[in-house]
Amino acid sequence: MSTRTVAITGAAAGIGRATALAFAERGWAVTAYDVDGAGLASLPATVRTGTLDVTDPDAFATALADLVAEHGRLDVLVNNAGLLRSGPFAEQDLGALRQEVAVNVTGVLHGMHAAFPHLRATAAAHGSALVVNLASASAIYGQAELANYSATKFYVRGLTEALELEWRRHGIRVTDLWPLFVRTGMLDGVRTGTTDSLGIHLAAEDVAAAVLAAVDPPRLHRLTRRVHVPVGRQAGAMLLGSRFSPAWLTRAINRRLAHS
Repeated sequence: MSTRTVAITGAAAGIGRATALAFAERGWAVTAYDVDGAGLASLPATVRTGTLDVTDPDAFATALADLVAEHGRLDVLVNNAGLLRSGPFAEQDLGALRQEVAVNVTGVLHGMHAAFPHLRATAAAHGSALVVNLASASAIYGQAELANYSATKFYVRGLTEALELEWRRHGIRVTDLWPLFVRTGMLDGVRTGTTDSLGIHLAAEDVAAAVLAAVDPPRLHRLTRRVHVPVGRQAGAMLLGSRFSPAWLTRAINRRLAHS
């Protein structure tokens, strides 16, 4: 019961997989969830796995309850499962757009709601607990050709900000990560004006390292209750610039980057 535990969604590949491996290497009790059973089966035995559709609230609640029944605690939830559709909004299939919302938005909603009692109990017994949500630099300003995906990450941003305030009295920290484009299967075949302008410079391991850093952040970040964490220099520069840039300039920059 003394081993710290982490639950990670969307962990059969990409960022989730890299994160699961990183935690396992550091001796955590890791449970990796995904709908991709074959991908989960390829993870090492040091990672506990479970098939999970994050759009199913009952399945999510049962998965976390089973984890806590086995390990006695839930220290960290990483809401990583996500989909990305690209292209002109009006040309995309409505069903695919709805599925993107179901996973990126509803999946995070289900995870936060199901995890709360377990995180609260862990924080009460052990001093703290943490949620790490995977947002995106596209939550800074709506992205052309990634309109729906960008909108889902604005939801993640808003929920993270609100629950960071609500849950702090329970000893639960809530943060989100804002990477730009990451070299994973999610971006296979994706080409937009913004990817052409900015390129793809991050690997899944870069984001996994940021998740680990969020667990034990620098003292300054703890004192200032840092909520949004950019991943990589580009995202850091964009987030910093957006805090000081007037709205018209932020729009102009994004329009130029997207070649819109």
